[in-house]
Amino acid sequence: MGRLKHFSTVILAWCVFAMPIPAQEVLFASGFEALSDFDGFYITRHDDQSHAFQELSAIDPAAGKFAHRAWITRANPPSGMFTNRNHRAYPTVQFQKTPAGVLPTPLCVGLSVWADFDLRSASQGHEDQWISLATFTDDQSDSWRRTVLVNVSYDGFIHLQHVPRQGQQAHIFQSTTVQFPYRQWVRLAVELDFSPQGYAKVWLDDVLVSHAAVRAMSNQLAQAHFGLYAAPSIRAGEIRNDNLRITSGRCYG
Repeated sequence: MGRLKHFSTVILAWCVFAMPIPAQEVLFASGFEALSDFDGFYITRHDDQSHAFQELSAIDPAAGKFAHRAWITRANPPSGMFTNRNHRAYPTVQFQKTPAGVLPTPLCVGLSVWADFDLRSASQGHEDQWISLATFTDDQSDSWRRTVLVNVSYDGFIHLQHVPRQGQQAHIFQSTTVQFPYRQWVRLAVELDFSPQGYAKVWLDDVLVSHAAVRAMSNQLAQAHFGLYAAPSIRAGEIRNDNLRITSGRCYG
């Protein structure tokens, strides 16, 4: 089970600052106060090929006594065609394993995040460094065939990945001015609509930073993970999660 322990301003007409809508039904929540929040769900395991670790830590949580903390101690070998060497240290949330089952969209995912990384661009022909703040899939199997990710690129901007389809990166809106601030707690909000004409939106501390169409998904959220998922070439870094909350409906009005 890994090392988890008691684990009205409008800009450019995009309504970048938005007013929250009334509270919706809470479908899943965790303050990362106890490992039992993830009973029955998959948690990445540490092995000799991995240099990423995780725990529930009392170091500067956003709220409560603990937050999820994951960190990297050295780089992994590069990934190959049939080998994924990305750093991985996280618990998953697997709704298909719960009595209520998979969640219909739209949904709003809220998460407090703290991170400390020094991401670098790569030479031509190599992968730029990145970290992922969230991964979502409608796939109920272990394959996670179709995903939507919320990533931070080497230049510090949060962007949606695998949009509108797997392997693509095309946005309706993408901020080039609001960067992810390291070494402080921030609030991430992600709105997911996986209907046939769906979309995803990401806000950083109530400011819209990425918006994209989403296609080829089945209007449900089956699984998600947060924590640490990062490029294998990263040699060191740390990320913390707290106050995870998934609610029905949209994030903002």
